[in-house]
Amino acid sequence: MIKVNAIGQTCPMPVIMTKNALKNITEGTVEVSVDNKISKENIEKFSKEMGYSFSSKSEGDIFLIVIEKKPLPLSINESVELENDDTVIVIASDKMGDGDSALGETLMKGFIYTLTEMENLPKAILFYNKGVFLTASNESTIKDLKTLEERGVEILSCGACLNFYHLETSLGTGSVTNMYNIIEQQMKAKKVIRP
Repeated sequence: MIKVNAIGQTCPMPVIMTKNALKNITEGTVEVSVDNKISKENIEKFSKEMGYSFSSKSEGDIFLIVIEKKPLPLSINESVELENDDTVIVIASDKMGDGDSALGETLMKGFIYTLTEMENLPKAILFYNKGVFLTASNESTIKDLKTLEERGVEILSCGACLNFYHLETSLGTGSVTNMYNIIEQQMKAKKVIRP
């Protein structure tokens, strides 16, 4: 049995830690410890989506989720794979959502980090308006975006936006693009995601 201690970890880390533990075995059991109900529910949902059986119990403030991984029939494995190499992600802000600014920054960092953990990646990520701060001045997101770029994802930042925010000499990853290319990338994409 593999034990994963995700106590004290915030979203998306408990799910990512669980996913990585399950990826390292062909079959067997993974026991995950978390200290909040949301993480417990997220791990249960992930397990269900992947076709794994699981059971949960609580010991005080700690939740234990035991996941049983068995080899899936080939047809189930094939249906789990996503076809998203023609997907484009468009990021127009350095925050995710419209609520609290600090939470929005945390969510956006989590979104970009979580992309690095995905097996199926988008073709490109387009940054414009305040989104260019993520490619030019935010070291943690630049590191994750470089990882995505190394895996073949195009990282494209709007040149007019970099100029507007005086970031033209600060680009930390990817390349500069223009509005024509931003529109063309979206028009050709099978799917466009806007976090």
